[in-house]
Amino acid sequence: MTIMVKDLPREERPREKLLAYGASALSNAELLAILLRTGTQEASVLHLAEGVLAKYQDLGLPAIIHMSAQELTEVKGIGLAKAATILAAVELGRRLATRAARQVEAIHGPEDAARVAMPHLRYERKEHFAVLLLNTKNHVLGLRDVSVGSLSASIVHPREVFQMAIRYAAAAMILVHNHPSGDPSPSREDLAVTNRLVKAGRIMDIPVLDHIILGDDRFLSLKEKGMLS
Repeated sequence: MTIMVKDLPREERPREKLLAYGASALSNAELLAILLRTGTQEASVLHLAEGVLAKYQDLGLPAIIHMSAQELTEVKGIGLAKAATILAAVELGRRLATRAARQVEAIHGPEDAARVAMPHLRYERKEHFAVLLLNTKNHVLGLRDVSVGSLSASIVHPREVFQMAIRYAAAAMILVHNHPSGDPSPSREDLAVTNRLVKAGRIMDIPVLDHIILGDDRFLSLKEKGMLS
């Protein structure tokens, strides 16, 4: 027998629980259930929410960001209307995070750099290498992608990196890339590419101030770790 939300005590129902205790008190499935609103005759709305989350359980909640409407409707009980609601909520969250990143006007340390880059790169399934371009006062000129793929000297070439800096008249830059595994620990390739670009920056008189590696809601600064050549 399927237990429907209406059969739960009022204080255990997602909507009532949110109103009583705040959104932070709810599980991912409960939050998603509120967006879905209703279940089916065979499954409660909580069961539907759990089905969506289970579709890519190995990747966790961030997988929803990359789901298409078609993928969502592969979950029994999720139609186009419910899929559209989920996608709209995800996009609103993404825009809010990006807006917060744009409010960082100047970089004072690794935390500021990570705050700018995290909304753009955190949930990518492949490694993205980007440069955070700065003016003489460390104000942000922009965050620009350079390459996609596992980091190596052949993919991240100083020519492409510094062409980007010259195009935007940058006085300095911070290297940024993500680790889809969620672990921001640097690899030998990360250190080799960093060393190469730091040397090129000295020649070009466009210093590389740091290399930030983004993981799952955490980051590592090579400068803070004493690994910046």
